[in-house]
Amino acid sequence: RLAPSAHNAQDWKLVVVQDQKKREQLAQAAGQPFVGTAPVVIAAVSLNPTDVLSSGVPTYPIDLGIIVDHLTLAATSLGLVTCWVGAFDQEEVRKVLNIPAECKVVVLLPLGHPTDGAEPKVRKGLDEIISNENF
Repeated sequence: RLAPSAHNAQDWKLVVVQDQKKREQLAQAAGQPFVGTAPVVIAAVSLNPTDVLSSGVPTYPIDLGIIVDHLTLAATSLGLVTCWVGAFDQEEVRKVLNIPAECKVVVLLPLGHPTDGAEPKVRKGLDEIISNENF
């Protein structure tokens, strides 16, 4: 709720899904069975996917990226795990969650407790992702 957004409009809605049948339907729409095994799946939805910044960049992927990142960091601080799921059938997810056609589902975020044996993520070194003064 406190995440920044373009024009401070908060043109998004988070749909929290706990119903097992709906979670299974979302897993099918994503083609990723693990989505249905999470106790909670959050669908991050843009209410205004046509808004564009003066730079020509659409606002919705930025706004939803920020809010979902805040959720991911908050979950991690509580010992929970998440997984950004961006590969899914847009129309099928809309149908499962009764999302209006003018809106766009941007991310499905399964949320739960880690399983035993989960391996830590490998991350690039700072020297691989940061440059100074020039690209």
